[in-house]
Amino acid sequence: MGVRRRVRTGVVGLAAAAVAVTAFAVPAHAESGKGHEATHRAMDAIVAGGTPGVTAAAVEKGAVWKGTSGVGNLRTGAPRGADDRFRMGSITKTFVATVLLQMEAEGRLDLDDTVEHWLPGVVRGNGNDGRAITVRQLLNHTSGIFNYTEDKEFINRNLLAGFPAHRYDTHSPRELVRVALAHEPDFAPGTRHSYSNTGYILAGLIVEKISGHSYGREVRERVITPLGLRNTSLPGTAPFLPKPSSRAYSKLSRDPAATKIYDVTENNMSWGWAAGEGISTTGDLNRFFSALLGGKLMPAKQLAAMQTTVPAPDDGLYSGYGLGLYKVRTSCDAKLWSHSGGTPGSGTEAVSTPDGRHTLAYNVNGDWNDLGGIVDAEFCGTSGAATGKGRAVPRL
Repeated sequence: MGVRRRVRTGVVGLAAAAVAVTAFAVPAHAESGKGHEATHRAMDAIVAGGTPGVTAAAVEKGAVWKGTSGVGNLRTGAPRGADDRFRMGSITKTFVATVLLQMEAEGRLDLDDTVEHWLPGVVRGNGNDGRAITVRQLLNHTSGIFNYTEDKEFINRNLLAGFPAHRYDTHSPRELVRVALAHEPDFAPGTRHSYSNTGYILAGLIVEKISGHSYGREVRERVITPLGLRNTSLPGTAPFLPKPSSRAYSKLSRDPAATKIYDVTENNMSWGWAAGEGISTTGDLNRFFSALLGGKLMPAKQLAAMQTTVPAPDDGLYSGYGLGLYKVRTSCDAKLWSHSGGTPGSGTEAVSTPDGRHTLAYNVNGDWNDLGGIVDAEFCGTSGAATGKGRAVPRL
């Protein structure tokens, strides 16, 4: 996620105590399928670089491959699981955008409707004006609305030093919007692209206004249940990861010299809500992206709109951003669609060819190193480290 939370829960013994790091040499192993040796080597390289563990899965020509490397628990040395559930962060955005595009296909909204039309008076103040921002601009990050997870107080309280004391806090969507609106816009709507989790909080509120239901119910009924994504969930205020799962680790610092590692697995993700609260698995993400790119979730017109991109900054991750979907940068210029997501201790990416027939999803359970060259290895057959294409762990 870019970062996408207040009642404390009475959970005892789960403070973010520092974990003693022990080096465990756990070899990677393929659960099924062959021909992904380069991907495995890229996974091993990430672990060798200090990330605790990686789990990945690919589907190509109907064949499923699964692999893991490293550990899922630094205390016990238990390996990463091939079927681990993990926080997918901003990949939640792709689900939300899918719901809104389905609603557009049903004639229930227009992508060029203003935010004011659906949320009267919500986006006002400090130069922010919902009358000048469209739904489309929320989805492709051209609204100019400040990204609430870049608010310094919010970051320090919820994602860095304050995380141990505030990991169980509950935040409302309107509260998150207010954090953003305390800032002036970054730019005039539609003039450029800048990733903003605030846009997807507003998108979730619009889904609820149109449907009369929670955004989570709409995602479940329209996407999760029809596709049989049995391991995908939107946990709301529940801070725990369902089993099977590995632990998630963070240094809770932007200082590259930081060494103390915290177990951050338990986290009330209401701070991410429609911008990044989701939980999934590599298998479910591959199924979702295959169905999405294969045209099974919306008419061709809406899928084309989803894939209509705006120029993006040269950040090494994507070359153009559509509506909850982006074009991937690779060393071989492969034509790929993707979204990534990051929460404290978890980095995830799901990638697909344009026809949905070759997909890859993977997750790392530490957030202080980059994501290495897994995408390049899978789709280009080369090491991202060798080509300078290592990918930063995203933040929501």
